[in-house]
Amino acid sequence: MVNGKTVVYTSGTFDMLHANHLKMIEYARALGDILIVGVNTDELVASYKSQPIIPFEERIALVKALKYPDIVIPQKSLDHTDKVSKLHFDVFVVGDDWVGKYDYLEKLGITVMYFPYGDGVSSSSLKKRIYNNYQKLQNTANAHIPLDAQTQNADSAKS
Repeated sequence: MVNGKTVVYTSGTFDMLHANHLKMIEYARALGDILIVGVNTDELVASYKSQPIIPFEERIALVKALKYPDIVIPQKSLDHTDKVSKLHFDVFVVGDDWVGKYDYLEKLGITVMYFPYGDGVSSSSLKKRIYNNYQKLQNTANAHIPLDAQTQNADSAKS
């Protein structure tokens, strides 16, 4: 709490910013008076999953452009113990794919909320959908190559 105001902290990679990211940030905003959003650096993300598609500088710029956050900061660690004393947050919000990971914050007096993403879009599902669509386009394009070659050969034979 800062000057009697409830401070909420949420964080994430926010790769390929999508509707579920926005819902979680909006939900976090509704829980307090001040919303701080941490955006995972590329180095942090690489320590626990594949490199983001969108570089850190672009991801943080996108989150800064949203109307919900009051403050947007780089997040360099998944351990938030030091952030509690530095940022004075009262509530931490994270996606329900991290259930249990941040329960230790409750011992520090922080309310931990695991936001239910539910079904729908995720950065991983978006990446998979883009890749699958790319494969389909590539297969379609490759299927036309023999036809194009045959057409050119037939045209050459007529000449």
